[in-house]
Amino acid sequence: MKVLVIGSGGREHALCWGIAKSPDLEKLYCAPGNGGIAAVADCVDLDASHHGEIIEFCRDNDIGLVVVGPEVPLVEGLADALVAAGIDTFGPSAAAARLEGSKSFTKELCAAHNIPTAAFGRFSDAASAKVYVETQGAPIVVKADGLAAGKGVIVAQTIAEAQAAIDDCFSGAFGDAGAEVVIEEMLVGEEASFFALSDGKTVRPLATAQDHKRVGDGDTGPNTGGMGAYSPAPVMSDSLCARTMTEIIEPTVAALAAAGTPYKGVLFAGLMITAKGPELIEYNVRFGDPECQVLVMRLKSDLLGMLAATARGTLASCPIEWDEAPALTVVMANRGYPGSYKKGSVIGNLEEAGDEPGVHIFHAGTACQKDTIVAIGGRVLNVTAKGDSVSAARSKAYDAAAKLDWPRGFCRSDIGWRAVQREQDTA
Repeated sequence: MKVLVIGSGGREHALCWGIAKSPDLEKLYCAPGNGGIAAVADCVDLDASHHGEIIEFCRDNDIGLVVVGPEVPLVEGLADALVAAGIDTFGPSAAAARLEGSKSFTKELCAAHNIPTAAFGRFSDAASAKVYVETQGAPIVVKADGLAAGKGVIVAQTIAEAQAAIDDCFSGAFGDAGAEVVIEEMLVGEEASFFALSDGKTVRPLATAQDHKRVGDGDTGPNTGGMGAYSPAPVMSDSLCARTMTEIIEPTVAALAAAGTPYKGVLFAGLMITAKGPELIEYNVRFGDPECQVLVMRLKSDLLGMLAATARGTLASCPIEWDEAPALTVVMANRGYPGSYKKGSVIGNLEEAGDEPGVHIFHAGTACQKDTIVAIGGRVLNVTAKGDSVSAARSKAYDAAAKLDWPRGFCRSDIGWRAVQREQDTA
């Protein structure tokens, strides 16, 4: 089978790396790819917003499956265009992708189908939103309704902070994503990520993970796209996973099917584990980044087979098997991220750093220039390791990161702290 992966981040490198191991793969392309993906796939200069261009490439190259990595092309209807052209595609339709594209859509779906989530209000003007905040009090969560690259969520500790966040949204700080605002109660508990596959008829659980959104140690500083992750999430017991499927995932998929917009792809539920059990914070309609990196490190089954079965409606008979050993990834970011940063710094010693057994370095914001890898993005590398415990995986990842020769790079030093603390407490 010939496969095209859409995207250029660490998630897409992980997907390409996993797909490349499949015995059913004939040829792998990635558009546009990055400096690391080029080692396992042919990187092609295609614009995901130009649907006709993608379709033409698929026809010219006999592509049997397209895997759409990022959320923006899905929300913009790339999967619809490909499926209409007769091309098997992993990723939901634009209608189903509203689960991520519109927070108000998801909140109202939850309310209609008794899916546990935070109480909320939705607003199209700042004055009404501020009145709601004053009535509800703080702390409270302010969210831009649309896609904001993971940065449109503000946990306001005071009413003044909430009102400032509302002003930011309506003043264009998040572009069109802030045209509407969703304001929620702040759920209290421990966050976890839960992944499932749906082919429109069958829904199957995948795995759990926990990530670190804040840029600084101790979960301090501004939110980022993610500074590290590990899988599985120790907080997600078998009973909590079962409840997540029956109370959150399955009702969501059933509601979309009943509405005539069946969900096909991966469903990533961001959860808060509260005193009442799992409650939905938000949905993502793609694999997380950096969560995808730790998932593929643990996956024992054929990733390409799973993605193809999901796209073709045969998920019920597809084997899904995991390595019980945990995996952890540390994000190496460009100094200055998530603010402004310089591009073009050279990254050295990559081969030696990634040469340890059970370690792999997934590229995100990199490019290959004259056989040299340079940093061109904010989040640049994902140093990923698997070990007998989270503590062991973390030690291997940080040992590998220390071998990199990249003075402009930085990372958090405490990825996996919750899981490590649990291991120490039960030792």
